Amino acid sequence: MRVVLTGGGTGGHIYPALAVAREVSRQNPQAAFLYIGSKQGLEAQLVPRADIPFQSVEISGLKRKLSLDNVKTVWKFIRAVSDAKRMLREFQPDVVIGTGGYVCGPVVYAAAKLGIPTLVHEQNVVPGLTNKFLSRSASKVAVSFSESLAFFPAGKTVLTGNPRATEVMHGNAEAGRRFLGVDASKKIVLIFGGSRGARAINEAVLAMVEHMSAFPDTHFVYVTGDVHYEKISTSLKEMESLPGNLSVLSFVHNMPDVLAATHVLVSRAGASTLAEVTALGVPSILIPSPYVTNNHQEKNARGLERAGAAQVIVERDLNGQSLLQALTELLNNQKRWEEMRKSSLSLGMPKAATDIVEQLRSIARKK
Repeated sequence: MRVVLTGGGTGGHIYPALAVAREVSRQNPQAAFLYIGSKQGLEAQLVPRADIPFQSVEISGLKRKLSLDNVKTVWKFIRAVSDAKRMLREFQPDVVIGTGGYVCGPVVYAAAKLGIPTLVHEQNVVPGLTNKFLSRSASKVAVSFSESLAFFPAGKTVLTGNPRATEVMHGNAEAGRRFLGVDASKKIVLIFGGSRGARAINEAVLAMVEHMSAFPDTHFVYVTGDVHYEKISTSLKEMESLPGNLSVLSFVHNMPDVLAATHVLVSRAGASTLAEVTALGVPSILIPSPYVTNNHQEKNARGLERAGAAQVIVERDLNGQSLLQALTELLNNQKRWEEMRKSSLSLGMPKAATDIVEQLRSIARKK
């Protein structure tokens, strides 16, 4: 099978595509891939690391109000469609999958115009503009939440879950602990602000660092994001004393292993993150980003909260004290932790990548 992957901007669009690629390779070691993204997106860094050939088109997102920039965006889209058609003709894929972000717009659209079967995957409860536009011409639409089914054509839309759920099922808790240097006697609290980090979470963590030593049976793993790492490191060095149960990292590339060892997750509420924690049954404290389109992170997070799998702290209420209180209540109440774990597992869809690959096989053109 020859597969073109596209999607980008943030890890939430890129990691699902890479998870699908790994599942296709697991089932068919002879499969060939091409990833078409943007040079400006995070995919330009992550895809080559995954040993997948990468090519790029130039594209930007539409503004939600009338603007001269939108005229430029339409011109870029037309040119990107032409470039994508050339790449597709050269690669001759059996199927194209788009996982969201404006970069996948011209690629999936070009594939549909060339008669190449396409699948669009939506990670969030409320779909983005690109995927709603592409759903008209896509051969199949796969969604991560049942609430999303109503936004897409009924005849070609299927509930699969997010393929990152399958990815983390291959994680190794022992390997994660070795990587972190934390022995099995300690609970691990993973604090993670997403692929680029989150300033509000970083500030709240800095405000509660001095209280971490009050949890001697717990090790805190604080992932700042590359952008914030140097500033946070400097702030920590300026403190009088640091707790011995804190590790600070800029980024984690072996997240499945680390998540497998995690007792409690503190993070944003990106769709891929929620797919991962529910697949593994990790209780979580979620701080949705208020800076995303349609406030989709809070909508994603509230679903887990209603099910009893997570606690939500909106960013305006986030500070060192509120985060410390939430962690204290969860770390000191084993019964509540077990109930949240059970609720989280009940929401998981660990076969998501396998189901998506089955959908790809069902629409791939036969040669």
